[in-house]
Amino acid sequence: MQKQAGSIAQPIDVSLLLDLGPWTAYQKALTLLAALAIIFDGFDIQILGFAIPSIMRDWHVARPAFGPITALGLAGMAVGSPFAGFCGDRFGRRVTLIGCVLLFSAATVTTAFCHSLFQLGVLRTLAGIGVGGALPNAGTLTAEFAPMRRRALAVTLTVLCVPLGGMVAGLIAARVLPALGWHALYLIGGAAPLLFALVLLTALPESPRYLARFPERRGELAALLLRMGHCVAAGSFFDNGPERKIERGRNLRALWIPELFRDTAGLWLACFACMIGVYLVFGWLPAMLTAQGLDLATASSGLAAYNFGGVLGVLICAAAVTVFGSRGPLLWASAGGAAAALALMFVHIAPRGDHTLLIAGIGLQGLFVNAVQTTIFALASHVYPTPIRSTGVACAAAAGRVGGIASSLGGAAIIQAGSGSYLAVLAAAMAVTGVCLAIVRNHCPGNKR
Repeated sequence: MQKQAGSIAQPIDVSLLLDLGPWTAYQKALTLLAALAIIFDGFDIQILGFAIPSIMRDWHVARPAFGPITALGLAGMAVGSPFAGFCGDRFGRRVTLIGCVLLFSAATVTTAFCHSLFQLGVLRTLAGIGVGGALPNAGTLTAEFAPMRRRALAVTLTVLCVPLGGMVAGLIAARVLPALGWHALYLIGGAAPLLFALVLLTALPESPRYLARFPERRGELAALLLRMGHCVAAGSFFDNGPERKIERGRNLRALWIPELFRDTAGLWLACFACMIGVYLVFGWLPAMLTAQGLDLATASSGLAAYNFGGVLGVLICAAAVTVFGSRGPLLWASAGGAAAALALMFVHIAPRGDHTLLIAGIGLQGLFVNAVQTTIFALASHVYPTPIRSTGVACAAAAGRVGGIASSLGGAAIIQAGSGSYLAVLAAAMAVTGVCLAIVRNHCPGNKR
């Protein structure tokens, strides 16, 4: 039975209405749509890594030449995140998400026809802008479709689709590259999200909390709320309660108002530190292991274990945050990530022999680190109010990308210093992440019964 949300001339606080209401099947379906967009996002993040060996053979270039290309992609993400966050708060989350999907998919398709490192760099930068902007807006949409008690779970499951997209990319690359080459991989990786953008255009609505800011869109909001199970009286008007205090057009400065200063500082520093660890693994773990004499298959198994452990960690952390809130699970997971990296120092890495303990330890570190990295997005979506939510999430993501760039550029020197230094940096990154997350005051609440 549908609920009467208000009466004639009675203000309706949309945020309160949704937070106290059920998480309906329709709202879950909208979360799934946003999550599917992020699977393509994750696919695009990983696609260059799979294609590099084939491109090297075709263009007769050495692997170091792709270092700047990778950095350009991360730089594009760092620029795209805050820009798309601003657009999401100003023009809408839906249109910005769709625009980002169109941008990175078009750049990916075009990459199939490029013939030089310069062209590849330009297209990778454009794709990075789209990739960097898609995740914050998708996370914001899922946060604003869900009631507060399910917000962290919804956002975490959406961000989980980034590593899932990378896994899908690996499965497709394993079949496509040997048979059809890297051109076909880029065509598939770009055409699929282009088609999915049409699905988003027809099926994905704007955030109800965003719509509540615009009286002229009352009819659109009322129809959306009706689909979510809330019947709105004809003469009622909408309000977002205390969130209206944030002025439009001053999004970046609003992140640093006294009420948010501590939370913003903690989130940005935590994202920066955590992404140093994440990209030090994504970009340099195979190189570190092969430098210790391990074969490429074992090194690849280590990265796969890290990703699979990450998926498991995200699911565990999402369940824990739903019950206990975000502070405890995030601090414990940060400590676990640091401890796992330190423990790996005592695992003997030998070219020959059984590497089960090594692979398991890497998987355990991935479990903790990815749980933290993914849940930070859910925390950011909780910290910031509706008028600046996209900007807040996007700027936190951009701070993380800067950490990723630093990790990418410094990874070779860290490996040169030895495996002990590599693992020490991973441990330090997670320790700093935990300290910074402890600074954040407004953590997600739990749902203990």
